[in-house]
Amino acid sequence: MLAVARFNVPLGEAAHFQTLLATALDAFSKCPGFRDGQYGQNLDDPTLWSLVTQWENVGSYRRALGNNDVKMNAIPTLARAIDEPGAYEMPYSE
Repeated sequence: MLAVARFNVPLGEAAHFQTLLATALDAFSKCPGFRDGQYGQNLDDPTLWSLVTQWENVGSYRRALGNNDVKMNAIPTLARAIDEPGAYEMPYSE
């Protein structure tokens, strides 16, 4: 399962927002079912950022959202996300 969150961030806040994304990703990475994650700034529109995480299944992701560390260090950042669907089912190729 892939979770994608996109953000519109003023250029003047970019450095601080990158720190917030790193903190959010660190909180997620400690949760059971987390597989991988990354964040980045859009090359064509530098005010757009994304946080992409991969999970074993949707249940793992949803349980992670209830984790105390995630509540403190990721949810406030996720609250700034563009309001759009962000959960994707991905075929496994192992």
